[in-house]
Formats: sequence, C-alpha cells, structure tokens
Amino acid sequence: MSPNPVSDVGSYLKEQRQQAELSLRQLAERTGISNPYLSQIERGLKRPSAEILQAIAKGLRISAEQLYVQAGILDAVPDGATELDVRRAIKADPRLTDRQRKALLDVYESFVGD
Repeated sequence: MSPNPVSDVGSYLKEQRQQAELSLRQLAERTGISNPYLSQIERGLKRPSAEILQAIAKGLRISAEQLYVQAGILDAVPDGATELDVRRAIKADPRLTDRQRKALLDVYESFVGD
C-alpha cells in the first residue's frame, strides 16, 4: 500500500510547526488560514491546495517546494539533478551567446561548486 500524501503532508506540517515552536493559532495568524482548517490538514482530513501550502511555507519560513513534494504535487528531485538541469538549461538556451553561457556557468559554479 502506498503512503497517503494527505496524511504525510499533515504530519510533516505538524512536525515543522512544532520545530518552529508555533501553536496552531500562531501559524493561523501568520498565514491567514483558519486554525480549524490547519488542524484538519495536520490530521490528514483535508488536502491543501498549492496556494495554501505556499502560505503555510511562508508562515513557517520553509521551502514551498518541499511541501509540494510532501503533498505529492511535485516529485522529489534526486540529489544533484537540479544542478545538472541548471547547467543543461544554460548550455541549451539559444538566446545566450557562448560568452554569456560561460559567464553564467562560472557564476553558478562559484555558488554551488564544481
């Protein structure tokens, strides 16, 4: 049996909220989402939309992308895949000159390493 993304995201949100040392009420105030609705999400009774997840991520000061993965909206990206995709996109973009590609790759590599 596959994991239930609704309860998975709820458990994850509860864990993140507790790590941030926030009550449901405090998170509700930060996000503009009602306390009862947040509670239902945490208990796996409601499946939040991408917009709700984004507001929650902002309120918790965490990555919305990670919440999307937990909710089953996005697939998890294997380690290193994003870096390869960025480099591939820079190299493949026809709007860039060779000099611009090299400059972008140099800047990118200075931030993430070789």
